Amino acid sequence: MRQYELTVIFPLEEDLYKAGRELVQADLAHHGAQIEKTEEMGDRDLAYPINKKTRGRYTLYTIKLDPAQLVALERAFKLNNNIIRHLFVKVEE
Repeated sequence: MRQYELTVIFPLEEDLYKAGRELVQADLAHHGAQIEKTEEMGDRDLAYPINKKTRGRYTLYTIKLDPAQLVALERAFKLNNNIIRHLFVKVEE
């Protein structure tokens, strides 16, 4: 298992944020990821408008995940309408 940092941008609306966050945690658990740390980074401006949204709520997850599951998680996150953007970064040890 490798360690990754996952940054997820959620919409500002509270109901969409909560639903998106629950789905992300469920998807991570379904694919065998171990969530080590969750950090709320707050509301921030986006670099450019995405789907007519100019602000988002950022959350940073530190996880351990089997690299073979990464593609399946990417696909699940792309299909989740409550996620504006996401990014996986492998942490070098």
